[in-house]
Amino acid sequence: MRTRTAFLVMAALVSLSLAGAPDVRAQLPFEEDTIPTSMGPLVIGFVGHGTLLFRLDDLVIHVDPVGAEADYTRMPDADLILVTHEHGDHLDPDAIAEIRKEETQIVTSASCAERVQGVRVVANGERLTVLGIPIEAIPAYNIEHKRPTGIPYHPEGVGNGYVLTFGDTRVYVAGDTENTPEMKALKDIDVAFLPMNLPYTMTPAMVADAARAFRPRILYPYHYGETDTSELVRLLETEEGIEVRVRAMS
Repeated sequence: MRTRTAFLVMAALVSLSLAGAPDVRAQLPFEEDTIPTSMGPLVIGFVGHGTLLFRLDDLVIHVDPVGAEADYTRMPDADLILVTHEHGDHLDPDAIAEIRKEETQIVTSASCAERVQGVRVVANGERLTVLGIPIEAIPAYNIEHKRPTGIPYHPEGVGNGYVLTFGDTRVYVAGDTENTPEMKALKDIDVAFLPMNLPYTMTPAMVADAARAFRPRILYPYHYGETDTSELVRLLETEEGIEVRVRAMS
């Protein structure tokens, strides 16, 4: 896992080597994948844990920006910020403030609204279009895993996952959830980010069960902590049409 010091050193080196480039901040030392879409190449930045960065031409979308995962004073300003729920490893008002500009659109669950002003609250099941990108809020919750009090780590009706549609390509960021009926009923998902760490989200078997149900073309486990990602690869190695890609998202 990256330490904050290591990140800052790497970012400084990148800044020096790219002096004079039109947008130094956008070229950061994260793993990146590029997914072709009918709207152009979608560049996915694997910032860490549950934090992602999407770039499509000049459009910059941050998902669950958290200062523990990156120095947000060096990150590109956001056109759109999505926050799945209120837990501190997903909602960081200070990180949001660093990348927020006057016209930035922020979409959150209701549980985040008291900590960040001027957001657009969406409930489970709602759909909206922001900056030309259709977004669906998918329920994110625990069924099996609960606190000693009996309350789920993520109660039903509180958190969101999001499906973003980039032209002909649908990307699902699940947030903190288990393999719920709503997840398993999803259709036509090209890229999926599914969380995989106990006791808060899913086991590799749960992730594999969900993937077999809605069959994403590319599956990224994320938010996986110390979970052995090779177990998920093993469980899905014979599933045709589902490519498991493991990136640094612990």
